[in-house]
Amino acid sequence: MPIHTISIIIPVLNEASIIEALLTHLSQKATAGNISEICVIDGGSNDQTVGLVMKFSKTSPIAVHVFSSERGRAKQMNFGAKKCKGSILYFLHADSNPPNGFDALIISQVNKQKLAGCFKMKFDSNHWWLKLASWCTGFNWRVCRGGDQSQFITKDLFEEIGGFDEQYTIYEDNILINELYKRKQFVVIQQWIVTSARLYQKKGIWRVQYHFLMIYMKKWLGGSADEIYKYYKKHI
Repeated sequence: MPIHTISIIIPVLNEASIIEALLTHLSQKATAGNISEICVIDGGSNDQTVGLVMKFSKTSPIAVHVFSSERGRAKQMNFGAKKCKGSILYFLHADSNPPNGFDALIISQVNKQKLAGCFKMKFDSNHWWLKLASWCTGFNWRVCRGGDQSQFITKDLFEEIGGFDEQYTIYEDNILINELYKRKQFVVIQQWIVTSARLYQKKGIWRVQYHFLMIYMKKWLGGSADEIYKYYKKHI
């Protein structure tokens, strides 16, 4: 059985308020030997994000690198995938904290030939709707998927698919997930990743939920990457 290591890829833009906490969480919840590196891909932050990552890297038990790339999550994550050396890529949003032992859980699935997947996800909120939405993520249904649940995928499979579609400024996670479901290559690990409800709290739960549904429908009806992005910028 091959020995796998994980490269964690985190796209960021002005995340100074949370990036240190995330890096600390990752170093405490994983076994250093399972992680090749943590690659933070900055899309042009004008706050202290980059400096804080560099400071953390000096004392981290896991190798931490920070790179600058063109702005846009798809571009940033593809850039990170090219820079990283792990046999498994783990794409993580800066406001999502994976469970204890997430690295071993991912490697265990890959060793079972489950080459891609995510964790079930819950928000850091007690609102009943967000709790219901969180519960749904435990099912391996395409409609329940999203980038906040994180995404692991072997590097070989990622390269075979062609990475994230850089036409998409948003919805790029879903495009990749669609490809994985077509290949029947997706598993939901039954442990919780906890993600921030900050967008819902800032914009309003029902407003955000409605507009995300509209984005999903626009894509299903054939909307272009540009149409979807313009709708997102206008309403969210």
